[in-house]
Amino acid sequence: QVQLVESGGGLVQVGGSLRLSCAASGNIFRVNAMGWYRRTPGKQRELVAVISSGDSTNYADSVKGRFTISRDSANNGRVYLQMNSLKPEDTAVYYCNAGVQSWGMGYENDFWGQGTQVTVSS
Repeated sequence: QVQLVESGGGLVQVGGSLRLSCAASGNIFRVNAMGWYRRTPGKQRELVAVISSGDSTNYADSVKGRFTISRDSANNGRVYLQMNSLKPEDTAVYYCNAGVQSWGMGYENDFWGQGTQVTVSS
């Protein structure tokens, strides 16, 4: 089994910054794409940012220029989300996601973290 653990959420004022971290552990042969999603009450979970194993990135239009996703160069299953110029509409529970191939498996499975709350106060 694989576990993803997020950290770094919290309360911040408008215009402030936060850095989210996510670490994967467990039965890991290879970590492929990793990403961050978020969900607010009454809305579906939405993609925030994703990074491939080759470090290609993609962002939601709403966060482009403010958020930066990165991962450890060793591709050891750690991904980060630097969030700057935060707005009240960024308030959400943020979830880490990873595509992981485990030892003994010939395919990739999708794993999710438990989520971390980010609250931006005005």
